[in-house]
Amino acid sequence: MEKIPQQHSGNCIKIVLFGPESTGKTTLSKALAKQYDAAWVPEFAREYLQQKWDQEKKICEPKDILPIAIGQMKLENAAANSRKKLVFCDTDLLETKVYSEAYYDGWCDEQVVAAALENEYDLYVLTYIDTPWQADDLRDRPEQREEMFALFENALIKNNRPYILVKGSIEERIKRITNHLNSILN
Repeated sequence: MEKIPQQHSGNCIKIVLFGPESTGKTTLSKALAKQYDAAWVPEFAREYLQQKWDQEKKICEPKDILPIAIGQMKLENAAANSRKKLVFCDTDLLETKVYSEAYYDGWCDEQVVAAALENEYDLYVLTYIDTPWQADDLRDRPEQREEMFALFENALIKNNRPYILVKGSIEERIKRITNHLNSILN
């Protein structure tokens, strides 16, 4: 069985966009990577699960959690090794863990749990649920946004992760993140 690759430090600053579905993580991470000429790590699960839906009309199952984590770490490690000063991750394994536990009655693959708790990031950007929910083939919990947000925030607090909360428009969110990052970079 394939194992989750160990996280590469890459001597870069790693920022994770973190939060429930449809809260602007992809939009923000792409915009910030462009603004800072940084590396961008897409969400591996989105492509993996969209392909599964397109081919089989099936949603995520417990057996998908480990391959998603492996794919995510491969993407992240490639970005960390890109020699960019900053890396913006559209997600991380802690997010995978939160989703797995939320969907599968507290269960998450033990390899994913270990890696999620071991991996380190310089900053998490917790995205609030004040953006309009947008339906797609994979999103499925528009009525549970507050509950899901609480799970994500609690994961950051419980695991003592450094984070800032962003709310408002994309512009307001980018300004808050930029102000915070500039203070870290200076």
